Amino acid sequence: MLHTLIVGLGRSGRGLHAPSLAKARAAAPGLFAAGPVMGHDPRVGEVDGIRKVASLEDAARRRPPRDTVVHLCTPPHLRVRALERLAGLGYRRIIVEKPLALDLMELAAIARLRRRWGLDLTVATPWSASTLSARLLAVRRSGAFGSLRAATVLQHKPRFTRTLESPGHPTAFDIEVPHALAVVVTLAGGADVAAAELDDMVLDGTRLPGMGGARMDLVHHTGVLTRLESDLTAPLRERRIVLEFDEAVLTGHYPCSETDHTAQLSVALPGREATRSVFPDDALTAFLRSCYTRYSRPWGDRDRGDLPVHVEAVRLLVEAKRLCSPDPYPPYTERREVAGEVDSVVGA
Repeated sequence: MLHTLIVGLGRSGRGLHAPSLAKARAAAPGLFAAGPVMGHDPRVGEVDGIRKVASLEDAARRRPPRDTVVHLCTPPHLRVRALERLAGLGYRRIIVEKPLALDLMELAAIARLRRRWGLDLTVATPWSASTLSARLLAVRRSGAFGSLRAATVLQHKPRFTRTLESPGHPTAFDIEVPHALAVVVTLAGGADVAAAELDDMVLDGTRLPGMGGARMDLVHHTGVLTRLESDLTAPLRERRIVLEFDEAVLTGHYPCSETDHTAQLSVALPGREATRSVFPDDALTAFLRSCYTRYSRPWGDRDRGDLPVHVEAVRLLVEAKRLCSPDPYPPYTERREVAGEVDSVVGA
């Protein structure tokens, strides 16, 4: 049975991981060791249901790192340093908040850490464990409606306050889009970026470059065309995916907040009235339970999860950001050298 350490008790750690973890512990107590969840974040006070520890070293003294799953919920630009500290203390099972890395240089650094310390990393994109995603993938694999031709994902929500208060993400591509990328790469395979755009966020005279919205067009190697859109200035929340098959159009709606874990799916066939289903879909709780189930197995009996999907997602995010603003990125020859090294993030 496994202990838990949440590193970073901001919105992701305290507001998302902790409550979903409590539900997973209640549903599958045999996976979890007795005792409270540990948490570390020097910027945050006491949190209900979490035993604060003064440092990572303190956490390692209280519970054995080899039997502990770490939820790394720090901002993405602090990730590599945190992983290095955790690895040095003996932690090996680590759930990392999305995205896995912000650029290829960080991805290469994570690859080196994973290879050196034998880290078993899982990226927290709950849509991969979503009931809606599972249904869409089952339809795709069955071929019931022919071949998949195109996919569109819309991820809209107002995010003004959090963007101003928590400037840990460099662009709008790094916030909602990783969820969608994990799904479409799973559904349609690897891809190339055909086009990408970023919009600024403007609020009461303050302009935040590249934080208002993101758009990305993908051409998958299977021939599927994907359009991803994320508007962080939208007045309403929406998480919608549309899959166009030869013989049908499937439209799914993911839950928009932790207050209602319900998804919807409609299927439209030519000449017939569309059918609609509504079903529970607590994706983060299901995701965490699947992580602990996998981590409870001996190392040699574990699969590597969907880490290759997230490596591909980082590559696509980096390319999209380069198309929008090429100056901050290293020369093409250097990017090629780094891209070769990041292959070891899944091959180690």
